[in-house]
Amino acid sequence: MSCHARTWLAALAAGAILGLAAPPPARAAGAAPITIGAILPLTGPGAVIGTEQMKGIQFAIKQQNAKGGVGGHPINVVFEDDQAKPDQAVLAFNKLVGLQHLPMIFTAYSGPSLAMAPLTARKHVLMLNAGAQADALGKASPYLFNTLPTTADEVGGMVKYLRAHGKSTAAVLYENDAAGIGGRDDFVREFKAAGGKIVAQEPSQFGQTDYRAALLKLAAAKPQVLFVVTTAGQKAMADQLHQMKQGWLVAGTTFMEDPQTIADPNSAGIIHTQVVADASPELMAAFKGAMGADMGFFSRQYYNATQIMFVLIDHLLKEKKPITGANLRAALFQIKTFHGLVPMTFTTNTAVVPIAIMEMTGSSEKTIGTATAH
Repeated sequence: MSCHARTWLAALAAGAILGLAAPPPARAAGAAPITIGAILPLTGPGAVIGTEQMKGIQFAIKQQNAKGGVGGHPINVVFEDDQAKPDQAVLAFNKLVGLQHLPMIFTAYSGPSLAMAPLTARKHVLMLNAGAQADALGKASPYLFNTLPTTADEVGGMVKYLRAHGKSTAAVLYENDAAGIGGRDDFVREFKAAGGKIVAQEPSQFGQTDYRAALLKLAAAKPQVLFVVTTAGQKAMADQLHQMKQGWLVAGTTFMEDPQTIADPNSAGIIHTQVVADASPELMAAFKGAMGADMGFFSRQYYNATQIMFVLIDHLLKEKKPITGANLRAALFQIKTFHGLVPMTFTTNTAVVPIAIMEMTGSSEKTIGTATAH
C-alpha cells in the first residue's frame, strides 16, 4: 500500500474513532436522534476490512437520514476502534454502553465479538455481527446475532464441492485464534467424514505476512487442496503461493473475501464460499459516488445489517416501545425474515442465508457454484 493510501486510511480511521457520522438532516421538533454504536478494527492488520465495514454502515445511515431518518428520527452512529483485539473491544463496549448507554452495537471479528458476548447478555445490549464466523458465536450470548453463517455452515458446503470435484487429500493453513482453530476443526472433521484425508496442518498468527515456512511444510505433504482459514494477510499469502508454483487448489471461506486479494493477479484460481449479497448497479454507483470506493462484500454486509436495524427500530417506534436492547431482540425474533441485499431468516441467533462458491480471476471474481449450509 502506498504512503498516500496509508495516510488516507489512518485519517479516515481517526475520524471514525472520534465517533463521526454523516450529519442528520433537520428534524421535526421532538424527533430526537437515535444513536447506535459500532466496534470495528479501524487500525492494525484488520483495518482494510474494518474500514470497508464502516463505510457500509455510514452509507446506509446517510441514505436513511436523507429520507428523514426512521419514523422521523435521524440515526447517528458512534464508531470505536478495537484493532481486532478482544481487550480493546471490551474497553470500547464499556465506553459505548456504560457511558453513552447505547442499546445496539455492530461488531466484527470473532475474538472481540466473543469477548463482548457475556457483556451483551449482562447489559441487555443487542449486538449485530456481520463479519465474524467462529462457530462459538452461534451460542455465545442471547443478545449476539450473526448475519453470516458460522464457519461450520460454510465449510460443510465447501467440502461437498471439493469431494464432488474429486479432491481427496487436503492440507490446512489456519490462524491460531478462535476463528482459525474453529475453521480448521470444522474442515478436518467434515473432510474426513466425506472420505477425504488430511495430510498436513500448519498454524499462522493474526497479521502475519510471511507464510513461506508454513507453506513449504504443507507443500511437502503434496495435498490436492490447501484449505486456508485466516482473517488477514491473504494477499501476501496469495503472492507467496504464486511464487511457489504449486499445483494444489487453494480454497477457503468468506474470510478470503479481501478486496486487495481479489484485485491481485496472483490470486487467480483461489476459490471460497461466500454469502450471496447482490447489490443493484444503481446502488453500487451511488455507494461509490458517496464513499469514494467500490461497494465490496463487507460494505454490502454491513449496509444490509444496518437496514435490519432500521426495520427493528421502525417496528418499535410504531408499537410505541422504547428503543432498548431487550426490545430490539424481541422485535428481531418477531419479524424473523428480512428482505434486503441478503435475504435472511432468524430462527436461532444465526441467520439462514444463501451461500455461493466464488473463484478469483486475478482482477475480480465469479460465481462457480452454490453450497448448501451444513
